[in-house]
Amino acid sequence: MNLLHENDRPGAYPDSWYAATSGPIGPFPALTGEVRTDICVIGGGYTGLSAALHLARRGFDVRLLEAQRIGFGASGRNGGQVGSGQRVDQPGLEKLMGDADARLLWDMGEDAKALVRSLIDDLKIDCNWRDGVAHVYHQRVGWQHACTEAEHLRRSYGHDKLEILGPREVEAETGSQLFRGGVIDWSAGHLHPLRFAIGLGRAAQHLGVKLHEQSEVTELDPGEQVVVRTAQGSVRARQVILACNGYLGKLSPTVARRVMPINNFIVATEPLGEIAPEILPRDIAVADSRFVVNYWRRGSDGRLLFGGGESYGYRFPRDIAALVRKPMLEIYPQLADARITYAWGGTLAITRSRLPHFHRPERNVLSASGYSGHGVALATLAGQILAETVAGTEERFDLMARLPTPAFPGGTAMRSPLLALAMTWFSLRDRLGF
Repeated sequence: MNLLHENDRPGAYPDSWYAATSGPIGPFPALTGEVRTDICVIGGGYTGLSAALHLARRGFDVRLLEAQRIGFGASGRNGGQVGSGQRVDQPGLEKLMGDADARLLWDMGEDAKALVRSLIDDLKIDCNWRDGVAHVYHQRVGWQHACTEAEHLRRSYGHDKLEILGPREVEAETGSQLFRGGVIDWSAGHLHPLRFAIGLGRAAQHLGVKLHEQSEVTELDPGEQVVVRTAQGSVRARQVILACNGYLGKLSPTVARRVMPINNFIVATEPLGEIAPEILPRDIAVADSRFVVNYWRRGSDGRLLFGGGESYGYRFPRDIAALVRKPMLEIYPQLADARITYAWGGTLAITRSRLPHFHRPERNVLSASGYSGHGVALATLAGQILAETVAGTEERFDLMARLPTPAFPGGTAMRSPLLALAMTWFSLRDRLGF
C-alpha cells in the first residue's frame, strides 16, 4: 500500500479548512531529465523545507523533491500545536537518558519553539500564531501527576510559564465539564500549519532552492554520489536528506522498521459565533489525556478545529466527520447541532519510544522522522539540525541519534495488524478510564 496515493487525489491538497484558507504556492514543475546538485532533499514538509532553507542560507545548491504538493502531508494537516520539550516528559527522559542529556533535550525543545517563532517573524509568515497550549486530564490522578511535573520543570529547568488549572478553572478555559484539571503552557502556542509550511517553501525558493512537486522518488542508488530517481528524471547529489516521515515507503528499510505511519483526523465546525462562546475564551489550544488523544483549538474565523478518532488501518474511513464528531460531542455536547463544514485525514509517524528517529542510512544519507504527534516544532528544528550536520557540525544530530527508537516487532509487514491491535487495546483503556 502506497500511502502517497491511497487516500488522496494526485497533486491535490485535501479538502481541509487549512487548504481553503491558505494562499497558493506553486505549482512547481516536476523533475525531468538528469540534474546534479550539492544536496537533494526528499519531502516537502517541515523537515525538508527547513533543511532546504537552512542549507541554502549556508550557500549549498539544493533541490527538493515532493511527491505531491508542498505541505501536502502531515505538515499541512495537523492540529497546529507547537509544544514544549519532547514527546516524552522530562522525568521519563531523565530516567532514560540521564540528567545531562535530558537537560540538552529540554533545551533543544526550547530551541525548536524559538526557531518556529523566529522563522514566522523573520520571514513574515502569516500563520495566525496564538500563545497557549493546555493539557487537560480526565482523571484526578493524571492532573496531580501533571502538577508535580510542572513544579519539577519550574524548579529544575526554570520553566515558569505554566498555569495550573483546577476543576473550575479548566471548565472556564475549555467550556467543558469533562475534565478534572489541567495545565496551560504559555510558552507554547498554535498556528495555521499549512500557511507555515507554505511560508517556509516561499522562503526556500527565494533563497534559490529548486522545488519540484509531483516528483515521487522511486529509488536511491547509494555511492560516492547518491542517484535519486523519479519516474521522469534523476538527481545526482553529494548528500541526500530523507524527510518523508509517514510517507517514506520503501526508500529506507532500516528507517521503516523503526518509524510507523498512522492516520489521524480533524473536523472543522461552522463558525461558532453565539452558539458556544464559552468554548476556549482565551483562544488557547488544548490536548487531552487520552492515549488516543483528542486535540482542539479555534480557527481564525471562530470555528472549532477538533482532532481525534480511532484509526485501525491505513485507509481513511468513508465518513470522517462521523468518526470525529463522537469524541467532540463527548467533550462538547452543546455542539450537537453545529454543522461540520470540513473533515480530513492525514498520515503522521510514530516510534515505539515516542521519540524521534534520527539516522544515517548511508554515509551521505541523513534521515529524521517519527515525531509522534510533536512535529511542528521538532520537525522544523530537525531540518536545521540536518543542515548543520551536512555542514560538518554533528553534535545535535548525534544526541538525537542516541535516542532509543527500537524496531517494531515483525518489521514493516506486521505494522498494520500491530496498529489495529494497539489501537483496540488503548482505546479500551481510554473508555475504562485508565
